[in-house]
Amino acid sequence: MSKATVGFAMCGSFCTFSRVIPQIETLCDLGFDVVPIMSGVSYTTDTRFGKAEDFIHRIENKTGRKIIHTIKDAEPIGPKKLLEALIIAPCTGNTLGKMANGITDTSVTLSAKAHLRNERPVIIAVSTNDALGSSAKNIGLLMNCKNIYFVPMKQDDCIGKPNSIVANFEQIPETLESVLTAGKQNQPLFI
Repeated sequence: MSKATVGFAMCGSFCTFSRVIPQIETLCDLGFDVVPIMSGVSYTTDTRFGKAEDFIHRIENKTGRKIIHTIKDAEPIGPKKLLEALIIAPCTGNTLGKMANGITDTSVTLSAKAHLRNERPVIIAVSTNDALGSSAKNIGLLMNCKNIYFVPMKQDDCIGKPNSIVANFEQIPETLESVLTAGKQNQPLFI
């Protein structure tokens, strides 16, 4: 497993980047060949949570690879069978909706479509304020799709944001191992 090539795609839930990027670093330290992917918004947007160029530098420095951030650069993932698994973390409600409805208009959604054509696993780590609202149906649809797995998740603020769900990003390596070695969804899914 230590030589597996794994895509790691990030969407614009910027508040979680400080918890997600260490998981990229952990996978690299475990010996995975990590191919970084970012949505165009994630790749170009500075927020109160950090500057895009700082995130890019940290990720590219650790993985030793340029970040895929365009549809053109994501397209070869499928035909060339570049990945053994694809992780989408954080996966926003927007991306969940696009994936559930077959929309491939970003580097992340095209990476997922291209990768799934090879019947290889996609692992989703949800981070959205509407997971128990309008995104619930999309999560449900994706949970019933072949080759799609979820990192265990939970409500992050049941009083202040009752519809919000965030994955336990620290369980990404464990989830990846379970998927690659046994093809199994880690349980409990909701923690």
